[in-house]
Amino acid sequence: MGRLASAYGQAVAAHRQARQRWTAARALLDRLAGEPVPERTADLVARLARLADALAAPPPGGSDRVGPSGPPTGPVGASPGGPPPGYVAVSPGAGPARATRTVAPVDGPAPVRIGEASTADGRFPLLLPLGAGRHLAVDRDARDPRVAVLLRVLVLRLLTTAAPGSVRVVGIDPAAWGATFIPLRPLRDAGVLGGVATTEAEIGALLDAAEAHARAAQHADPARSAAGQPGVASYGVGQPGAVSGVAASGGVGQAGVASGGGQVGAGEAELLLVVAASAPGPRELARLAALTHAGPTAGVCVLFAGRAVTTPGQAPPALGGTTEIRLDERYARIGDPPGQPFSDDGTGLAVPVLLDGDPPAPAVQALADRLGAQVRRDTALHLADLLPERRWTESARAGLRTVVGRSGRTPVTLAFDDATPHWLVGGRTGAGKTVFLLDVLYGLAARYSPAELQLWLLDFKEGVSFTEFVPTDRDPSFLPHARAVGVESDREYGLAVLRELRRELGRRAGLFKRHGVTKLADLPDTEPVPRTVAVIDEFHVLFAGNDRLAREAVDLLEELARKGRSYGVHLVLASQSTSGVEALYGRAESLFGQFALRVALPGGEPVLGPRGVVGGATRIGTAVVNTAAGAAGADILLRFPDAHADARQLARLRYELWDARPDGTAPPAVFRGYATAHLEDEPTPSAATTRRPAVLVGRTVDVAGSTARCDLDASPGRHLAVVGTSATGGHVLRAAALSLAGQHRPGEAEFVLAPLVAAADELADDTAAGLKAAGHPVTQVDAAGLRARIGELAAGPGERSRTYLVVFGVDAAGAVLAAADPDTYRSGHDDLRALLRAGPGRGVHLLGWWRGLRRLADDLGGSQNRDDVACLVALNVPADDLGLYLGVTDLAWTPRPDRALLVDRHAQRTALIVPFVRPGHHPEEER
Repeated sequence: MGRLASAYGQAVAAHRQARQRWTAARALLDRLAGEPVPERTADLVARLARLADALAAPPPGGSDRVGPSGPPTGPVGASPGGPPPGYVAVSPGAGPARATRTVAPVDGPAPVRIGEASTADGRFPLLLPLGAGRHLAVDRDARDPRVAVLLRVLVLRLLTTAAPGSVRVVGIDPAAWGATFIPLRPLRDAGVLGGVATTEAEIGALLDAAEAHARAAQHADPARSAAGQPGVASYGVGQPGAVSGVAASGGVGQAGVASGGGQVGAGEAELLLVVAASAPGPRELARLAALTHAGPTAGVCVLFAGRAVTTPGQAPPALGGTTEIRLDERYARIGDPPGQPFSDDGTGLAVPVLLDGDPPAPAVQALADRLGAQVRRDTALHLADLLPERRWTESARAGLRTVVGRSGRTPVTLAFDDATPHWLVGGRTGAGKTVFLLDVLYGLAARYSPAELQLWLLDFKEGVSFTEFVPTDRDPSFLPHARAVGVESDREYGLAVLRELRRELGRRAGLFKRHGVTKLADLPDTEPVPRTVAVIDEFHVLFAGNDRLAREAVDLLEELARKGRSYGVHLVLASQSTSGVEALYGRAESLFGQFALRVALPGGEPVLGPRGVVGGATRIGTAVVNTAAGAAGADILLRFPDAHADARQLARLRYELWDARPDGTAPPAVFRGYATAHLEDEPTPSAATTRRPAVLVGRTVDVAGSTARCDLDASPGRHLAVVGTSATGGHVLRAAALSLAGQHRPGEAEFVLAPLVAAADELADDTAAGLKAAGHPVTQVDAAGLRARIGELAAGPGERSRTYLVVFGVDAAGAVLAAADPDTYRSGHDDLRALLRAGPGRGVHLLGWWRGLRRLADDLGGSQNRDDVACLVALNVPADDLGLYLGVTDLAWTPRPDRALLVDRHAQRTALIVPFVRPGHHPEEER
């Protein structure tokens, strides 16, 4: 009997408590709607549904009413072109108010539908506050399909409520490797969904970026941070035993994000939505929880799944501003939203909730199309956005600065100064390295005059990266800041540029010593020294092969990087990769450690160091910039324009800079690696200015593009040998002979031509015609005639002060020269060797083309006599063979079309040259 009385008493108490809560619910709805609350539960449920409909935004791809398992079937989101869905703020004690459609404030979270609360008398939509400072946690992770669907629905609905381009989503999913986000791929393509972190390193990098965003957002509006978040409230109806509940939130967080930790502009409310589909490790979990305590001004919203899945024996970290959800076999149990409880005892909503289903793929695509189009319109960038209002007004004494793009809506300015003296740029082929570099160069050139800035530009790939900065036959304009430009450069040209920059360091060091200063900024105004920026695209080509040239290049770059900071010489190294370069083994850290500023374009993440990068550059026109040598937490994701997208504006800028050049500004020295060299394009020395004749054989691969020459003085052995099977050998011999014609007065020199191979017949005739046109006597002989003339000239001088033997295919005369004279027993080789030694003193010189190095050595009488022909032009001769002949063990030479190695044994000089060929001949087409 006592047990029955006790049970009856409990039932009476519960009934009284239910009536009290019912009365409170009716009073609340009276204030919310300004109408009396119906007595029947079914009427109350209907009223709650109408109220929720008025507060909630239409879900993307469906209506607000979605069944427990079926997908939404209504229209996609709000009307295209209409205002963002809005919500009314309801504060305690504010009196009756009706929910009306309006554009929401930007400071608070949005009421977002998650599903339908189920009662015996019907269902009504359930809304929860989500957005800046309001978060959500689910006990299970996204491996439960219902959780994965919930996360996707919330992402889409938050995007629908916000202005296009004002929310960016990033994901964490170590358990399912990002599978939760696969259905949202269209949002990623639209630029709304960022990277998904799956590894510990990637998650750490993502949290670095999120924390940087939160700090930037808080610093952007101190007044908001101090004042807190106004006008946000919600009411819960449904204490334990009650039948209904709804959370209404005022103030929609109009969101946006400067991705990757970008700066937040003043007056902009931006939202970073961090969606954790599963729990990360303990350290990362603690950092994720800390974001929920950052407050609404941080502009961060966290959706965390897997709240209950933590390390055994460790309690999950406390979350701030978070509504928690527990799942059973069918329903979701909703906890109290912070500050806006459903209950007064912390038990949460009294009725179960059926979560909404996944929106269909076409709805996701439609939303992505709408957001993507708006994002592209709102975030369009042009070259003009990077340029100053007035040209050449800035001083470079303390460093160089230029706008390179935007992070979110905020311009990003990068510098060459003491903090970031050198830049390292990485990106795969086609990722936009050249576009980014051109943006930087035009930005610098528009800000600083040629007296403040000099540019040295090198491009090692097959392209036209910097050709727009140099004059051409069609366009005489050039960038007045450019001092040297290499297009499709050779490694040797790059090395020449580095040597010249090192000489510039030496000149500046002497200037600093004279004035007793240690930095360029400390020089007196009477000694203006421009800052120098050297840009080397595809710089890894310099290190190919790990030969002597590569090792010297590493030494020079390391010296320039170490000393350039003080002397105002700055480097920009760009490449597809900085790994796997043999010449850098053991030295990469010391070299690249000097490059504090790193730019990672798509595929260039390794320049940021051995760490994961999430939410990085995935599309053309984006880059991750790090100003701390790749250290975590210093990444900024930016967008940059394509300068050539507006060809007219770019042309105007280029001509504007050219027209403003100071008087006497010389065009840059240009090396075009693809171009052939012609004697006809070179200034030829005249007889009046020539003290001693010299053969011109090509153009030296150096900064000045100087003419490659070999003096023919009276020293023994001053002759020229061209060696190689390439037909270019005949062209070099032609140029050498014709170059001598102008250095002698008409009739002063005699030329003896011996075309001994069929490949040289046409060239020999052309050479003879050119020499005769210059007024010089020309004799053509065959092998026997050549043997006779060598004998005559070996015995005494010729009829004129100078005699030149020009032999096309000396090796073809081998048999004739080997034969001995029956009377004197002297062979042609004996006379040839005597001529090589004594001839120069009598004004006789040999210009010969040998098609093989072995034949040359035999004709000279062995390698011990190699100094008897001091000048050598090697064409397609293997480096090992040439090194053995010259006695050089580490010869930096790679045979290739349209290149030759000039060796002057007397001067101990070797130089890579572009050999002279007759116009119309293309060495790369030789077979």
